[in-house]
Amino acid sequence: MTVPTFYSYEILPGRFHAGEYPGASDEEAARHKVNAMVEAGVQAFIDLTEENELAPYAHLLPQGIHHERHPILDVSVPASDAVTQGALDAIERHLAAGRQVYLHCWGGIGRTGVIVGCWLAEQHRLSGQAALDQLARLWATCPKSRRRPESPETSEQRDYVMGWARRGRAA
Repeated sequence: MTVPTFYSYEILPGRFHAGEYPGASDEEAARHKVNAMVEAGVQAFIDLTEENELAPYAHLLPQGIHHERHPILDVSVPASDAVTQGALDAIERHLAAGRQVYLHCWGGIGRTGVIVGCWLAEQHRLSGQAALDQLARLWATCPKSRRRPESPETSEQRDYVMGWARRGRAA
């Protein structure tokens, strides 16, 4: 199975991918990108962008393809643990239903990296540093990592993953 878009990477082979915004400002270009991703097997899009941040694409999805928004401010961290848990629960719900999941923000680096890092910590009971190390290995497979070597992209975002892992391991 190939990744559904050039600027994405696999978290779980053939089941869970993460990367950049799958739409475009031009609706025909967006339709082409979305259709290619659906043809690659994506059945659930988990969108971390804010409403009206980018041109919408959910209306272009074929019937039966899911779209959920769990917004996080660009270059920031989730406003609450409930936002993080909502995104993680959505990923797990779609995976449990047998759907291939695509998680994204705009560039696929910061917000996406936060949620992937938290997912790795939670699902694999990893420390924050181990989750970030695993994320770095996964991110390195994305061509965009040659230009932007770190995901998440800010120290605040990396600290959030570390804190999420600590809170989860203490529970």
